[in-house]
Amino acid sequence: MTPKKVLLLGAGFVTKPTVQILSDADIEVTVACRTLESAKKLSRGIKNVQAISLDVTDSTALDAEVKKVDIVVSLIPYTFHATVIKSAIRERKNCVTTSYISPAMLELEKDAKAAGITVMNEIGLDPGEANSYEMIPNKYSLIQISTGIDHLWAVKTIDEVHRSGGKINSFVSYCGGLPAPEASDNPLGYKFSWSPRGVLLLYKNSARFYKAGSIEEVPGPDLLKAAKPYFIYPGFNFCAHPNRDSTPFMQKYNIPEAETIIRGTLRYQCFPALVRVLVDIGFLSEDKHDFLSQSISWKEATQKILCASSEKESDLEWAISSKTDFANNDDKNRVLAGLRWIGLFSDDTITPRGTPLDTLCATLEQKMQYEPDERDMVMLQHKFEIEHKDGRKETRTSTLVEYGDPNGYSAMAKLVGIPCGIAVKQVLDGTISQKGILAPYTPEINNPLMEELKKYGIELKEQTVA
Repeated sequence: MTPKKVLLLGAGFVTKPTVQILSDADIEVTVACRTLESAKKLSRGIKNVQAISLDVTDSTALDAEVKKVDIVVSLIPYTFHATVIKSAIRERKNCVTTSYISPAMLELEKDAKAAGITVMNEIGLDPGEANSYEMIPNKYSLIQISTGIDHLWAVKTIDEVHRSGGKINSFVSYCGGLPAPEASDNPLGYKFSWSPRGVLLLYKNSARFYKAGSIEEVPGPDLLKAAKPYFIYPGFNFCAHPNRDSTPFMQKYNIPEAETIIRGTLRYQCFPALVRVLVDIGFLSEDKHDFLSQSISWKEATQKILCASSEKESDLEWAISSKTDFANNDDKNRVLAGLRWIGLFSDDTITPRGTPLDTLCATLEQKMQYEPDERDMVMLQHKFEIEHKDGRKETRTSTLVEYGDPNGYSAMAKLVGIPCGIAVKQVLDGTISQKGILAPYTPEINNPLMEELKKYGIELKEQTVA
């Protein structure tokens, strides 16, 4: 039998589990990246894999490579997915991506169906930082934030309840990609497995959701004020806040009866207060400043950003206090200690990037990376308020806790790369055969995916808690 062939676009570390799964199934994989050395590095030591250099903006070159294979997998930034799908349509080849279906991708639905191809999307994990895809080159790097595992178990429970005549009154889902507790050893309780810029920009975007039957909206600057302590397990000290627009999931998950629908982000409880102050004092601003293009000290940069009277720490603290508020003196002392740890009051020289946000990110990249022996962690929980056909009320949770392996895959790489590899195999063998732009919102697509994920130890724990 002639082996199946896959073109995999991208060479970030999240792609390696995908390549390994396909290789183990004797599927031939061509890893393509603009930088040949990156593709070679990913391919090294894995059978049935070759590396090439490819620029996806060169449509002639892209079409030529797509023509050679049975399916193309796009693990490059989501802004290029529509370009890749158009090539797949021209060459009548199936396609898989891990990220959300963008409007540009959805516009290709009719053409994809006309070409008779399957374009499977949203298969991976959503840790609550949608579309944060800018890269830091380390073992935890991500191409983009994707989704999928959360969909699978959400749809499973909703379908079970509906089939038994019940209804979902409330659906709340929070997810976080975090350091494992022993690695959360800084004032933010966080480490950046992708660019700080993408993570911090999340807090400039508003959140929309259903709550008690009404649509509520939290403006970006107030997002961290909306963060509340959130209980999952006694051993974890989480807070949670809504993220982006949750309202489309009423239709996507087929829960028109639900009065509350919230999808959001988990952080350790020390995170919101410190980042909220960074927002309030202007350090997430994208405005250009000439002084931030020069090699000056952090205390001078902070003085200029705050318009403080001097560079003295006491004057900087006074300026900060005039622009924000604190819950109490203990909270103030913790936040100021965190800003001091970042270096904002120090003689250290900034890495000039032109804007407060980018200059801050340059420092955070240096100070908040994972060490070689540290683990990341993913925590995901759905909470369903269920009303059964006989009127009984039930609160049910579906929970996933996954830790990275310092000598292997990060939790994030595993939870994005493995589902992607499984989806590629299932498109190739016809298990997923529907045509058009697809996502895992139906039991027909989801159930076979979940059965395969369980073989890799990926499964949410379901529990009735009330």
